[in-house]
Amino acid sequence: MKLKISVLVFGFMLLVLSLAHPVGAVSSVSSDNYQIDWPNLNMGAGLPSAEGVYKLGVTTGQTAPGFYEYTDGYRIRAGFQYIHSIIPFSFSLSPVNLNFGTLSVGVLTNEQTITLTVNSGSAGGYQVKAQENDLLTSNANSTIADTTCDTGDTCDHDTDFGTWTDTSTYGFGYTMTGDDVPSGFSSGTKFRNLADAPGEDPVKVMGKTPAEGHQAGRGKIATMSARINISNIQAAGIYRNILTFIAIPTF
Repeated sequence: MKLKISVLVFGFMLLVLSLAHPVGAVSSVSSDNYQIDWPNLNMGAGLPSAEGVYKLGVTTGQTAPGFYEYTDGYRIRAGFQYIHSIIPFSFSLSPVNLNFGTLSVGVLTNEQTITLTVNSGSAGGYQVKAQENDLLTSNANSTIADTTCDTGDTCDHDTDFGTWTDTSTYGFGYTMTGDDVPSGFSSGTKFRNLADAPGEDPVKVMGKTPAEGHQAGRGKIATMSARINISNIQAAGIYRNILTFIAIPTF
């Protein structure tokens, strides 16, 4: 039996700072229209620019910008940089097509992986959600059901994570490992199935809010391991569906 899952990707990118030339401290600031000999501003903000040279978002006047964390659990992110990020938001995944080839019956090693990479510099965190368009379906309209995980430790698409170690547990599901993945996956030992469209909302597979400890940074990487296990009565055929990933920054 050969199965193929096509992956459709949606992503968002926000560019917040572009410098064609480095900007450094100077003793004076001037143009054809003005000159400031002592460029030490106690309060100010705006979007200064010079055509073809730079664009820069500026705020001044704060005495203690930065990240502060206290033993009682409070975190303070002070400063314009936590809202107007110098790290553009971007999202990518690889590969964009999963080919499971010919499946073996009743084994838990029928797996393929997708690597998700996020650059996130916003103060509000981000999330990546996933959804499938339908069950895995063959040209003859046979289907492979979504897994519900092992008896006694079941899973679903939005609430429960479950163990999948029983070779007689059949279906299609996934687990997540890496940066900013929901803790319920327990480092890849717990599984879920995917929300179906229409009717079920996409569910977060990666991302953190400030309350969850989001830290701005580049190169956040997580891996989705997709698994299919079939019984000996599964109809032969080429099965397909489409996975959609939606990356959402929060500002």
